[in-house]
Formats: sequence, structure tokens, C-alpha cells
Amino acid sequence: MNVYEYAMKVEKEGEAYYREMAAAATNAGLKRIFTMLADEEVKHYNVFKNMMKKEDMDLEELDLITDTQTIFQTLNEEKDNVTFDADQIKFYKDAIAREEDSHDFYAEKAAELDNEKQKKIFLHVAKEEIKHKQILEEIVAFLEEPADWVASAEF
Repeated sequence: MNVYEYAMKVEKEGEAYYREMAAAATNAGLKRIFTMLADEEVKHYNVFKNMMKKEDMDLEELDLITDTQTIFQTLNEEKDNVTFDADQIKFYKDAIAREEDSHDFYAEKAAELDNEKQKKIFLHVAKEEIKHKQILEEIVAFLEEPADWVASAEF
């Protein structure tokens, strides 16, 4: 399996994971976030598919949906209706670890590539994985302390 096939596999698994999280979420804001993250994984999959086919791509297509702030506003408005258990928190923390692993993989592969454009794309996707991780960390903070939660300034 080459690097592109492996990256596509990682993104496909990430999409399935986020769709599962969206299906399990009882909060509308969380459902939207997980659906958004699943859709982002599809975008990443398509980038690597295009790279494998040697097709050109636009890095602008990779930027995380700007609706994140609206989603966190929705979470804030719904914080009195949040219910969760320890298993859900573990699920979200597992997702954070997955995003960290994805970031590390893409950064490592970027360092191995000679083609500057491909290297730039791998690094861009690695940065996107960090954004996903930060969103998930905000969700964990929200779930652990909904009454005291305030989204970080970044969101």
C-alpha cells in the first residue's frame, strides 16, 4: 500500500468514526460538529485520491468549515440540556488521539516527500487534523463542565 492509499484509508476510517459519533450524539450541536468533521475527512480522502491520480488540487478546498463558531454558540445555548456518560468522554478522547496520530503521520510523510507541492499538501492536511483535535478538545471541555464552559477565543 502506497502513502496515498494509506492516507485514503485513514481518512475513510476517520469519516466512519465521526459518522458513528454523530449518530450517537444526543445534542444537536454535537451532531452538527461530528457531521462536519466527517465531511472534512471526505475532503481529505478526495485530496489524496487526486494526488494518487496526479490531478491538480486547490488547497483552499481543505479549509475547515467556518461554521465552527456558530456550532459552539449552539452548544453554549444548549448546555443545560447536555447529558453524557464517561464512555462518551472516552470516545471523544479516543478521537483526539486519532487526530494526533493522523497529524503525526501526515507531518512525517511530508518530510519524506521530494515534491514540494505534495509536501505542502501533506503539511496542510496535518494542520487540518490539529484543527479537528482542537474542536474535539473543546467538546470534551464542554461535556466535562457544561455549566462553566466557554469556547476558547480561537472559536
